[in-house]
Amino acid sequence: MISSRKSSQRGITLIGIIFVGGVIAMAGLLAAQVVPTYVEFQTITKAANKAKAGQTVPEVRALFDRAAAVDGIKSIAGQDLEVTKENDKVVVSFSYQSEIHLVGPAFLTLKYSGKSN
Repeated sequence: MISSRKSSQRGITLIGIIFVGGVIAMAGLLAAQVVPTYVEFQTITKAANKAKAGQTVPEVRALFDRAAAVDGIKSIAGQDLEVTKENDKVVVSFSYQSEIHLVGPAFLTLKYSGKSN
C-alpha cells in the first residue's frame, strides 16, 4: 500500500526575502535621516533651558546663540525664540520645521516645537 501524504513546505521565497529586505532598507534610510533632526531638537531644548537664565529678552537670545554655537545648532537662532514670563519665571518657546528630501518632488516635513522647563 502506497500512502500519498502531502508534505507542505513552509518558508519564505527569494522574492519575499528581497521585498522584506527592501522595506527594511528603506525604513533604515528614513530613520537615518530623521534621528539627527530629533537629536538636534533635544539639543535645542537644552539650549533653551540654559537661555532662560537671562533676565532680558536680548540676554536670553544671546545666551541661546552662545549655546547654539557651541552645540552646532543650525535650524534655529536666538531671534526665532519667543520669550515670555509666567509666574515671574522666564519661559523660552520655540517652533521650527525641518525638511528631508525623499525622492523627486517628495519631502518629509517634521515640525518641532517646545519650551523651556
